Amino acid sequence: MFGTQSREISREFQPQVFKTSIQTRRANITVKFQDLYGFTVEGNVDDVNILNELREKVRHQGRVWWALEASKGANWYLQPPPAVSASKISVGSLKSSALAVANTIALKKLIRNGIPPLLRPKVWLSISGAAKKKSTVPESYYVDLLKAVEGKVTPATKQIDQDLPRTFPGHPWLDTLEGHASLRRVLVAYSFRDCHVGYCQGLNYVAALLLLVMKTEEDAFWMLAVLLENVLVNDCYTDNLSGCHVEQRVFKDLLAKKCPMLYNHLESIGFDVSLVATEWFLCLFSKSLPSETTLRVWDVLFNEGAKVLFHVALAIFRMKEMELLMTQHVGDVISIIQRTTHHLYEPEDLLTVAFDKVSSMTENTITKQRKKQEPAVMAELDQRLKRLNSMKLDEGSPESPRE
Repeated sequence: MFGTQSREISREFQPQVFKTSIQTRRANITVKFQDLYGFTVEGNVDDVNILNELREKVRHQGRVWWALEASKGANWYLQPPPAVSASKISVGSLKSSALAVANTIALKKLIRNGIPPLLRPKVWLSISGAAKKKSTVPESYYVDLLKAVEGKVTPATKQIDQDLPRTFPGHPWLDTLEGHASLRRVLVAYSFRDCHVGYCQGLNYVAALLLLVMKTEEDAFWMLAVLLENVLVNDCYTDNLSGCHVEQRVFKDLLAKKCPMLYNHLESIGFDVSLVATEWFLCLFSKSLPSETTLRVWDVLFNEGAKVLFHVALAIFRMKEMELLMTQHVGDVISIIQRTTHHLYEPEDLLTVAFDKVSSMTENTITKQRKKQEPAVMAELDQRLKRLNSMKLDEGSPESPRE
């Protein structure tokens, strides 16, 4: 039954003090520990020290946010700028507009420095537009949707059921019957809200992390909705993944422009960026980066839009450019990239490169690049579909040879 669909996620899961178990492997020390969101990760003693420092930085950033609330008023960053018509411009309205701009700039800087975990739910709901989207439907929308879909079986629900145990296995809350049931309700509800998308593998990881942050299924559902309907490019998660293919091509072009030497080298050894970037764009880095680093990326993503994904993807290649230029095989490139992303426990290292060393990109620029790539992507997908249909016809022909 769905009687508890909107209640807060079990308080048994809370950010924990790092638990370590040290074992000697050859001459190295390997440490297993829990990060800020309960994920068990494996690294070395330096990784533990970085994460302990990160915990202190998170506490400090929390104090910064609370101090601003105390001085500027509760929830100052959630207030929309006042609308002023051209015919009513006055000294007062100009001051008000200037204040709104100053608040926007201050908020952007604050968000890039990280939103404290306790404030993430309400700040994300506001800056992403999820709260506004939620306000356009009856309060009982999510509950009514769950009741309407209860017991129904579709291709989407079948795939969701298969993917539940594969979603962050071993997590202390997600990998439980309660966690699976909660995640299933969010994914199934959205698959019925948008039949065009239904369900796509990758959404399970995104929704799972949203659940951990937002604390309630209903808020996680609306964050998922605003992501797919407003923040990300259209058709990223449809059957043919056309939007994701477009993003791959745009990213490839950006890599060629921002890192031409590295791009030419990767081309020369036959490396295609989609080998690593497909997962980045479908899972929004949730499977690739440590949890707090992923959430720092999402902080900015919800405030500044999908261009952030390109900034971060470019930063990962930029950070390891010299090492990647020495590779001779595709497998070596993948190994370096995966090793780098899995151990990026310090978000500042990644975000500093993403926003300070990768030149700025506007949404306008990205939109133009997408429009440029869309025809080629659609033509390629059309050819692929024709080949698939032709193969099916050949297999069904009585004259066709069968093994």
